[in-house]
Formats: sequence, structure tokens, C-alpha cells
Amino acid sequence: MDFKFNRAIYTVAALFFIMQFAAFAQIRLPKLISDGMVLQHSENLKIWGWAAPNEKVSLQFGSKNYTATTSTAGEWIIQLPPQKAGGPHTMTFNASNTITVSNIMFGDVWLCSGQSNMELGMGRLMDTYPDEATANKPNIRQFLVPDVANFKGKQTDVSSGKWQSVSPQTIADFSGVAYFFASYINKKHNIPIGIINAALGGSPAQAWISEAGIKKFPEYFADAQRFKDDKLITQIEQENKTINRDWYSELNKNDEGLKNNWKSATYDDKGWATMQIPGYWADTQTGAVNGAVWFRKTIEVPPAMAGKPAKLIMGRIVDADSVFVNGAFVGTTSYQYPPRKYKLEANILKPGKNTIAIRVISNSGKGGFVLDKDYQLIAGTDTLSLAGTWNFKTGYAMPPVKSQVIVRFKPTGLYNAMIAPLENYTIKGALWYQGESNAGKPEEYADLMKTLIADWRAGWGQDFPFIYVQLPGFMEQKTSPGESNWAALREQQANLLAINNTAMAVAIDLGEWNDIHPLNKKGVGERLALQAEKLVYGDKKIVASGPSVKVVTKKGNKLIIRFKDVGSGLTVKGNAALQYFAIAGADQKYVWAMAKITGKDEVTIWSDQITDPIYVTYAWADNPATANLYNKEGLPATPFKTKVE
Repeated sequence: MDFKFNRAIYTVAALFFIMQFAAFAQIRLPKLISDGMVLQHSENLKIWGWAAPNEKVSLQFGSKNYTATTSTAGEWIIQLPPQKAGGPHTMTFNASNTITVSNIMFGDVWLCSGQSNMELGMGRLMDTYPDEATANKPNIRQFLVPDVANFKGKQTDVSSGKWQSVSPQTIADFSGVAYFFASYINKKHNIPIGIINAALGGSPAQAWISEAGIKKFPEYFADAQRFKDDKLITQIEQENKTINRDWYSELNKNDEGLKNNWKSATYDDKGWATMQIPGYWADTQTGAVNGAVWFRKTIEVPPAMAGKPAKLIMGRIVDADSVFVNGAFVGTTSYQYPPRKYKLEANILKPGKNTIAIRVISNSGKGGFVLDKDYQLIAGTDTLSLAGTWNFKTGYAMPPVKSQVIVRFKPTGLYNAMIAPLENYTIKGALWYQGESNAGKPEEYADLMKTLIADWRAGWGQDFPFIYVQLPGFMEQKTSPGESNWAALREQQANLLAINNTAMAVAIDLGEWNDIHPLNKKGVGERLALQAEKLVYGDKKIVASGPSVKVVTKKGNKLIIRFKDVGSGLTVKGNAALQYFAIAGADQKYVWAMAKITGKDEVTIWSDQITDPIYVTYAWADNPATANLYNKEGLPATPFKTKVE
């Protein structure tokens, strides 16, 4: 190799090294520090990032210049003094390169976390709140944290994300609860609101706790150590993929409905069994079958509805469905929770007879059509009910799909990836809506949440307000008093109020018996805002809570319950008689009790069946739908279980 050729190689290598070093040396900002961000006003702030080791970084903000020198690891932090609410502002960062961040507002920043009821986007709520589709609120902004888990340790940044303000183009992605909370606070205080949306459907509390925090729970700590093994995660994910692939492959290969084109408008379904929709085929002669079950119905469409765009509403279906109208595919949903709303093109409906065919896949449990939901066809101003008799037939029966391990719900994973990267970002407080995934073991929930709250506050170095939602009513209403995991978890949630700087929004009346994702997110968001008004924004006169038990005393065979947070006084909502009180003697065998408001803050309860009452419950059930004790400000009483003092 001659000298000239050698020198050329070395020159190229040197240039490559210089380019690589320059790329590394360039200043880099976390995803949160970006265009459109909302920074917490009136607080000391950390502005941070990365550059070359021992490099000087400067921040030009307004008329002032702030500087920092990176550590040997290339990390830098600039302390920014408190700023007044408002904007927009611009920040310019300089090192070996220049970055400009624009459209910055100073306001209140709220971390919004939990599981699906916090995550649930406005896109799912537009039929409930149609006026919000055109919302344009530039001073309400959201940063959506990616749904990722990491078991190796704390991430220093999230993998993606950007700040977006409320507009008709973006509102669908905003957390419904967080949006209505932010709208209330923004309107009341005329201040920009930043939402950091770090929530994930189905996630248990232990997934949001750090490794240091989870050590208090040996079983979860051991799990966290196991899942540091990438090979284990790969193995589990491959097993899950194989289980699902094999199950659905066998189903699709053997489904008579696919083989024989049961979706066709001309298919003759005479001789099929019939079933009332909504309902579950486990309640028919077919029994508890999993696999693919087909449904068909012929409807008469009047000329006024034909030839128009239409909407097919099929309530909710357990678990997955594919829908065909006159043989044309109109939509599919892969899991049970979303509402089924499918748009039909104008050329699909014809006058006279039209056929709807639905392939339903049930992978476990009871498959079918959820009760008390809308099942209808809408075209223009006309509506046809689709409830009633449908023909149905099993395409292929399968055993339930094998249970699978959901890796990202394991302890510490979500904390490391979705919370730890945010901890330098000063916040006003945290909103939390979670608990459904911990209802199987309610007895440990308070300890988990005490740990989580302390954990997060330590990470931020802030004793920030923590405001959370108590679980709403869910599942069928029971006819007699009894135990309930959801009620027990609500009690654990209420016990968290002993922690400093916390508040709880009671949502017992905002649920839906047949839907774990109730649609009244405005009510939830505004009750959180009421709590924030009192706890955070200093309105000590506001009535933010419904009645909660103060003391229980006994008088003869009656119990006298005194309440706090009664506002203008106790009242009964709806029915004239108070409902969902139960009492018991020493044997703790509860019976329903008579109840009557006997003072501004007092309820007297009794039962002829209990001569020496000791214990009392109120709204102690999965879904105490008829519980009706409120204060006159319209806020419901907190469910409870207690005894005579």
C-alpha cells in the first residue's frame, strides 16, 4: 500500500472521528424541553440536557444569560429563577451548536398518571361531548409520554413526545379527565395549563414505583429483579406471540363462517339458532363457547335512509368483532373495551332488505353483546334499532386462549421509563386515576400508594399535591349486603387522605355498571379541579368534597352517624328514602337498614332485625348504584365501613 493511499485512509478515518465527536458534543435537550412547553411559574426551575464533557453551555432567556459546565458524563443543569405566568417566550441554547425553543408558556404543570381511565382520550368521548370537537385552547397543552417499560434502571429521557395545544386536530389525543380538569382551572384562573400525560391502561400501582421503593414488597422486588433479564423478556414475548398466533391460526383455518362466506348478503341462514341482542350466548342453548360465533340480521331500510352515509352502533362486543353490511366490510375492533361505532359509506345502504353480519371472536369468558348499550343504525335524522332477535351460529369452538404474562406491567418498569425521565421538570402537582388493576388484592393498596407518593415526591424533591380519583361503581348491583373487593379498595384509597397534601375525588356515582371505562370524564375532571381549588389554589371556602363519616354513636337500637364536609347540609338525591346503608351486630352479618337524615350533618339508621347494632356500611359494594346521600352542593358521600366508637 503506497503512502498516498495510506494517508487517504487516515484522513477519512480522522474526519469520521471528528464528525462523530462533533455529533456527540452537540448540545441535546430532553424531549420535554421543546417547542410549546409549559413551565411551572413562580418556582425555581431546572433546565437540563447533555453535551460534551466539561463543555460550557449557555442559555439566553429574555435579557439574561445563564451558563453551566457539563459533568464528565456530559450532563448539565441550569437553574432558572421563578418566572411570572404568561408568555410566549423563547430560549436559545448555545454550545458547539445552537438550539432555539419557542412558544414557551409559564403556567401550572400537572402530571396526570394511572391506568386506562386517566389515559382514555377525548377521541372516545366525542359523542358524549360533541361541542369539544371544535375546541381551540392554545393555553392548554399536553405532552404525551410514550407507553414504554424499562426494567434495567431509570431512563434519562423518554423515547419520543412533543407538546401540543388543544385544537380540533389534536384534542382526540388529550386525556379526557386531564382535559376537563385543565379547562376548569384555566378558565377559573386564566393561567396556562400543562398536562404531562403518563398513563397506561391496565397498569398496576407497583409498575409505577421505583426499585428502591418496591424493596418494601419482597414479592414485587423479586419480580423486578427477574425482569432485568432481557432473555426472559424475549422468551415471554415469544411465547405470547406463539400462543396468540397458534390460537388464531387454528380458529381462522377451521371457521366454517370464513369457509362458507357467512358474511354474504345472499347467504341463507335459515335454520340458525336465534338470540336476543344485547346478550351473551353462554345464556342460550349454545352455552359457554369460545372461538368464533357469527350473527346475522336482515333489516328493512326505508328509502329516506338509503344511499346516505350512516353510522352503525353496536354497543360493546366481547371480545373482538368484524362487521359486514350487505357483504361489505365496515369495521373491526380487536378487543372488548372500545365502543363499536362504524361509519358506512353512502353506497352501502339500499332501500328495502339489508343484511348485517358480525363475526365475534371470544378468547375467554362470556362472549356476546354488552347489555344496556345502544345498538342502532343512524342515517341522517333517522334511526333504526338493531336490538332484538338475531340469527347466530358457531363458526368454530376453541378452548380459551392460554393466559399470558404482560411484561410491561411488572414492578418498576413504568416508573423507570415513564416517570423517572420527568423528575427534573418542576410540576404543580399530580393527578392519579388508578386502582382497577389492584382490586384483586385490595389489602395491599394503601401501602403501595403510600410508597408511590413518597417515591415520586423524593424523585422530584417536591412535596407536591397528590390528588386522586376514588374508584367509581362498576359491575352488577347486588341485592343483599356483602363483601366487595372494589369497596375494600375504595376504603384503602380513602385511608390515603392521612398523607399530607393529598385529596380525593369521590366518583362512586360517575361509573357505569357495564363498562369499566365510564364516559362521564367531565364529572371526574371537575371534581379533581374542586379538590385542587381547595388544596392548591387556596379557596378554603369552596365545598370540594361530599359527606364523609366523622363519628358513629349508638342510641338504643339505632346508630347515629355524624358527617363532615356536609356543605350546606345533607340531602337525599332522587328517591325520598336513603339507600345502601347496612348494619350488623357483633357477628358482622349485615342487613339493609332504614336510614333518615335527622340533622344538618346527621343520619340515623336502624333495622328491626338488629337489636344491638355495632357495625355500619354505606355504599359498600362493587356498584352501589342507588346510593343517594349527598350534600346540598351535589357531591356524593364517601362509601365507608366503620363501627360504633
